[in-house]
Amino acid sequence: MAAHYSRATTRKFRFVAASISIMSGAIAAFLLLQFSAADGLRLIDLVLSFLVFLTTIWLCWGAVLGMVGLVRSLAAKPVSFSDEPIDSKTVILMPVYNEDPATSFARVAAMDTALAETGLLDKFHFAILSDTTNDEVGELEKLWFAKLIKTRDAAGRIFYRRRLQNKGRKAGNVKDFIERSGAAYDFALILDADSLMDANTIVEMVRRMQADPELGLLQTLPKIINAKSFFGRAMQFSASFFSPIFARGQETLQGDEGPFWGHNAMVRITAFANSCGLPELPGKAPFGGTILSHDYVEAALLARAGWRVRLDCDLEGSYEEGPENMIEYAKRDRRWCQGNLQHAALVGAPRLKAWSRFVFIQGIMSYIAPVLWVAFLIANIQATATQPKIDYFPPETLFFPVIPSDYTNNALALAFGIVGLLVLPKVLIVFGAVREGRAEAFGGGVSASWSTFVELLTSSFNAPILLAYQTRSVFQVLSGIDGGWPATSRDQQAITMREAYDASYWISLIGIGLFVAVHYFAPSLIWWLSPVGIPLVCAPFVIWKTGQSFASPTFHVPTESELPSIVVTHNRIMAAWEKTGLVDINSDEAKPMNDSSKGKVLA
Repeated sequence: MAAHYSRATTRKFRFVAASISIMSGAIAAFLLLQFSAADGLRLIDLVLSFLVFLTTIWLCWGAVLGMVGLVRSLAAKPVSFSDEPIDSKTVILMPVYNEDPATSFARVAAMDTALAETGLLDKFHFAILSDTTNDEVGELEKLWFAKLIKTRDAAGRIFYRRRLQNKGRKAGNVKDFIERSGAAYDFALILDADSLMDANTIVEMVRRMQADPELGLLQTLPKIINAKSFFGRAMQFSASFFSPIFARGQETLQGDEGPFWGHNAMVRITAFANSCGLPELPGKAPFGGTILSHDYVEAALLARAGWRVRLDCDLEGSYEEGPENMIEYAKRDRRWCQGNLQHAALVGAPRLKAWSRFVFIQGIMSYIAPVLWVAFLIANIQATATQPKIDYFPPETLFFPVIPSDYTNNALALAFGIVGLLVLPKVLIVFGAVREGRAEAFGGGVSASWSTFVELLTSSFNAPILLAYQTRSVFQVLSGIDGGWPATSRDQQAITMREAYDASYWISLIGIGLFVAVHYFAPSLIWWLSPVGIPLVCAPFVIWKTGQSFASPTFHVPTESELPSIVVTHNRIMAAWEKTGLVDINSDEAKPMNDSSKGKVLA
């Protein structure tokens, strides 16, 4: 089990991390201010310095998480799982919303099969909680549930319920189940429709919950699986290679006031029922109504009630699927943007822990930061366009020239420092992985280093495009536009160029406008802004190209060498189901799978 520090030690870690981040922001602001003041200090220079101060704090905080996680990783001891008997009852909840029922229900069948192999199947129930709004998908869910029950002989162990009114969305669905049926269970493992978890991991989570009566929520770190595209595999590599280190840093700083990411986490029913009733925010969406990012709020409410909320990074065997292209990523991120900005109304809620308030602010900042970078870009163009020409022979000095101080080194130090905050943690993670031997599972040190290099290049090139999407999302929310809760498309088909163009032509226009503005108002910045402008102009092509299938040793992850047993079980069940087809509950005859029942979301 992962080692957890005392609260006093956790507070010291937080103080040091915050101090380093604030000091880094202050140094960056000072360097820019000193450089800008070489030709006279102006109001725009103060604005630029303030923007650099805020954005550098944000970047440095992420870098500090990586550094702390790296130190913790190097000092980590081998994981030891408990063998204590289980005397509790757990329900595994899978909320679905206009999902492909065949694939989702097969995941339930796979986990049920794996739990049976542990000999503890009688300690677990499953509940599929449908909020599906499409009646055609709803009818298919009934048929696939019948198939699931027949396949697993699971009558009385696996349940299905479809709500006709999806009040409160996913959080409301879980709340409704707990209010109606929660008293029959001690714990609930909350999943997403794309979640898969190893049976031994589930059993170990139950044992850890039993061992600590004050533990209200136990969060795992899901790894991405089944990625096929360049974009998806880059994210899969990052989630498998970098995320465990950054998460261990987060685990260290948050202590017992950790996160809830909404899925692949276990909650104590009594704690959740007594603490996590979510209110409707006053007013209309996007700032009012249902709380979209409910998971962070539920974690804060548990901590406020005195329950421990913990992230155990040592728990392997937790999996999910990720978006295969930037369009799907941006759709999901739009909902997260609205949900995080809603938290502005909750920062001042009574009796919250200070760390919970900080988490809300951090979430808000994660979407305000792109807007600050855009503001910094515009302010830079403005500052350069209005920069006064240097007069080396002012009248008051007669024939003696006045040479301004050269602070070029300050500007270079600032530029390299900001890049270093982004690059250095990942470079050190590579060295740490080689030193620990962890890199062998990623194809060896050379392969892991090359994958990291390619990931850094592509993430840098993709960053301006994603920044454009995030900035648009922020302004949509501030303008009162409700993004709702769109169904997630888990179709693995490659994106077309037309789809990429329709979703991003406006980004190209912004890129072209940026180059035109810089050319006329601040031509000296043209080369400095090219790393931002070129990806914007090429956005449709970049989105299309990175959304194509990518079969290469680059971005190799351990699950590609040897599929986890739970994934093998799921694939075997899916193959069998595809072969035998649907079971008609009226005639009990097999129906072949078709486009409406396989691999397609009907929203």
